[in-house]
Amino acid sequence: MLHIVLHQPEIPFNTGSVGRTCVAACCKLWLVRPLGFRVDDRSLRRAGLDYWQHLEWEVVDDWEALTKRLPMDRVWYFTKKASRHYHQVEYALGDVLVFGSETRGLPDSLILPTPEQSLRIPIRPEVRSLNLSNSVAIAAYEALRQIDAMPPE
Repeated sequence: MLHIVLHQPEIPFNTGSVGRTCVAACCKLWLVRPLGFRVDDRSLRRAGLDYWQHLEWEVVDDWEALTKRLPMDRVWYFTKKASRHYHQVEYALGDVLVFGSETRGLPDSLILPTPEQSLRIPIRPEVRSLNLSNSVAIAAYEALRQIDAMPPE
């Protein structure tokens, strides 16, 4: 299993879509507070459709709480500030894929100490960023492809 972490997500529809991807890819979703919505938000559930009941997920109060719950030795931080592409690393089962909020991305305090663990999805300069849920899907399925752990059909 992979762990997908959304650090302070703001938009319930994006988080709902990420939740749906996590169900499809057999990943656990972690939400790090503060959140830009309530976890019982109707739009969060609507974006995940009827898959939310199958999602393994957890909310933690802050980054420190997350680090106490997850092994942090295999963490990949997704940021447009990275120079290394997401497909240039070797993923393993249990890896933690971390994504920032929709408007701010990940804070420097997370990505600066370990630049070798920072990854980016290449995009054209005309585009500021990809949608959060699209980024999660791209990264999760590349990791699954590499470790030959595609979900059963």
